[in-house]
Amino acid sequence: MNRELLAVENCPCGKRHVSTLDDYVIESGALKRLPEYLRKYGATKAFFVADVNTYPIAGDTLRALLDASGVGCNCYVFPEKELEPDERSVGAAMMRYTPDCDIIIALGSGVINDICKIVSKVSGKPYIIVATAPSMDGYASNSSSMAMDGVKVSLPTKCPNVIIGDLDILKTAPLHMSKSGLGDMLAKYVSICEWRISNLINGEYYCPEVARRVRVALKKCVDNAEGLLKCDGNALAAVFEGLVLSGVAMEHAGLSRPASGVEHYLSHVWDMRGLAFGTKVDLHGIQCAVGTRYAIKVYEQIKKLTPDREKGIAYAAAFDFEDWKKQLREFIGAGAEAMIALEDKEKKYDSKKHSARIAKIADNWNEILRIIDEELPSSEEFDRILDAIDAPKTAAEIGIDEGILPMTFKSSKDIRDKYVLSRLAWDLGVIDEIEF
Repeated sequence: MNRELLAVENCPCGKRHVSTLDDYVIESGALKRLPEYLRKYGATKAFFVADVNTYPIAGDTLRALLDASGVGCNCYVFPEKELEPDERSVGAAMMRYTPDCDIIIALGSGVINDICKIVSKVSGKPYIIVATAPSMDGYASNSSSMAMDGVKVSLPTKCPNVIIGDLDILKTAPLHMSKSGLGDMLAKYVSICEWRISNLINGEYYCPEVARRVRVALKKCVDNAEGLLKCDGNALAAVFEGLVLSGVAMEHAGLSRPASGVEHYLSHVWDMRGLAFGTKVDLHGIQCAVGTRYAIKVYEQIKKLTPDREKGIAYAAAFDFEDWKKQLREFIGAGAEAMIALEDKEKKYDSKKHSARIAKIADNWNEILRIIDEELPSSEEFDRILDAIDAPKTAAEIGIDEGILPMTFKSSKDIRDKYVLSRLAWDLGVIDEIEF
């Protein structure tokens, strides 16, 4: 591990960036280092969490390491083959946790990690995650992506103390999960682009050093992408470290901007519809890769425009929020209520706020175009990356009706309090004209 990646002293943005992640290790046989971390935290009894998919991978080996270290074990294995990140799962874990456990150890990836971060935060105990797949960028984040009351939410939780990425374990992950991890990294093209655009339009905080580090990690992933199909160690290590460092970047920035943008919100909309209507969903990173491809194509349409202030102002004046609420409820289901409530606090549709934004957009259009050109690959270049790993490109390929893409895009502007591509399209008055 390069410890310099976990802290940024004297950053040009004026902030001192630190991470609550104590250590991460990515190498073959990394699990064997578990005893040294148990000693570091003075562990005497572990609350060990896995599920029926992950326990067979290394559960017995992990328990043998606990025994050899003289550390007791309270083990809970979720019985579900498809574990949901919701209140029931968190409750099931919390009810099995006992106060005599002084360390939490998880064997898994996205959902297991998100649940155990909550247990760690509530209990105040140190937490070690032994990763089973390089599938998403939430390993090192201090939040958990959960479904609460049918709505996808990001709960403030706790970053793990240690992340163990044993390449011998990661190589056993289904290839689809490794592709998902790269897909989550590819989303960083759009996230950094939109972070810079929002900084320009809204004065949102932006850190060039954090952004640079994400770009470096992303390039390393793309340069090694073809190796994923062969489960090449260098490719897996590049993706997994990129995912870890993306989580660190979010903690450094104090927000999710370095790692997610409109492409994540397209994925969130599909997830929310899945919760509400039982429609098909895929792995988060796979959806993000598809969403990134659509976002790049939309940005290519935006680049051909010349901002028209009068058109934007007329579109905003004619916007009927009451009608839009009805559309959201019909399209999203119960999850729409939280999206609608966000507008009460944010007031993004306020005419004065919009007028200020459209003026800023028009005055800085050339700079916006420059940012897009600097940050985003062409759609052809992006397709070549997806082709290199034989990844899906379209919504139809992952079982999502392409007919809902326009409404998915429009809904994405209401997911979070974040300025993304769909909001830019709405401000310009062209959101109804976007083609997919």
